[in-house]
Amino acid sequence: MDEPAEIRSPADLARQAGLRRMKATATGLLVAVTIVFLLARWGEESHGWLGYLRAFAEAAMVGALADWFAVTALFRHPLGIPIPHTAIIPNRKDQIGESLGEFVQTNFLTREVLGERLAGVHAGQRLGDWLAVPDNAARAGGAVADALRGTLQVIDDRDVSEGLERFVSQRVQAIPVAPLVGRAIDLAMEGGHQERLLDAMLSGIGGFLDENQPTLRDRLKHESPWWVPEPVDDRIFNKIFNGVQGFLRDVHDDPHHEVRASLDARLAAFADRLRDDPELAKRGEAMKDELLAHPEVRAWLGRLWGDLKRNALHATMHPESELRQRIDASLASLGRRLQTDVDLQRKVDDWLVSTVGYLVENYRGEVADLISSTVAKWDGPATSRRLELQVGRDLQFIRINGTIVGGLAGLAIYTVSQVLF
Repeated sequence: MDEPAEIRSPADLARQAGLRRMKATATGLLVAVTIVFLLARWGEESHGWLGYLRAFAEAAMVGALADWFAVTALFRHPLGIPIPHTAIIPNRKDQIGESLGEFVQTNFLTREVLGERLAGVHAGQRLGDWLAVPDNAARAGGAVADALRGTLQVIDDRDVSEGLERFVSQRVQAIPVAPLVGRAIDLAMEGGHQERLLDAMLSGIGGFLDENQPTLRDRLKHESPWWVPEPVDDRIFNKIFNGVQGFLRDVHDDPHHEVRASLDARLAAFADRLRDDPELAKRGEAMKDELLAHPEVRAWLGRLWGDLKRNALHATMHPESELRQRIDASLASLGRRLQTDVDLQRKVDDWLVSTVGYLVENYRGEVADLISSTVAKWDGPATSRRLELQVGRDLQFIRINGTIVGGLAGLAIYTVSQVLF
């Protein structure tokens, strides 16, 4: 059977020394009154007053022996004799464990007792004062990161990956593509982004023409009839090329050019059609389904959880990571709010009381079972030794008091008998 751990802490050593001293004191007092009894009994015939002393010592011996027996019977058989109803703790430790568990469950683990106690703790304000210290916030952030890392390491990756893939797919499926694109075009036009895009396109086309001018001229040479003189081809090409370049520059440099207005009108009309045209909506959904079914997209969705988990685990292990910095900053901010926000303090206090109340209401039976089952595993004599170490010193006062009270009772009885008879 399992024995309670023999803890040799400084406190235990001090208790053991104190127990020995008190046992020696109580035993020494018994020896002293025994000597007094013998001396008084020997001289009582010649000195009558010694009868009072003899009566005191005699009753004190009886009281000391009775209380020694009572105290010793709790932990072991007195003098090793298996007298019935002795060695109570070793023999009844299982029942004691059950009674202790029931006592703790009934008198301590109740919603009312713990709620009353926690109500005066002001946990919200204390938590705020503690978190407001940067080092404490960093320690709490480390604990949160450790809990997050532990959670990530024990969950089933395959289940999470499949669930995340379904979630993303369902969310994308639930969003109509055409109206979303229409709204995106509206927002782009409201911010003037289409103008910058058009400018970039015009600049790009102009640069492309400049870089490929010889190629374009050679292409015209091959396409032109053989009978057209080359100087004529050159003039035609230069006129067309310069005209196109000039047109591009005009559109680029004139913010009110008719081409810009025409493109804006067409974009606005297309955005309206995307929101209202059933045919465009149908095409958008078909494109979305095709995109989701693409092997590359499916592969990306399958890797999504692995990438997220890997990055999160790396971030939780490094205090300088952005995730850890954000956690620490959030906890410090929470601490500062808790210091001044009375309503938030009350919410934390109420949450603590409610949570602890729920736990004790639903799991206090498990605590009682834990106490009783743990005590049941202990060895009887070892249990007795541990308990005696904890309370034995105070119990020795019973022996001392029994010696004194017994002696006084015997003296009182002897005095009354002398007066009456």
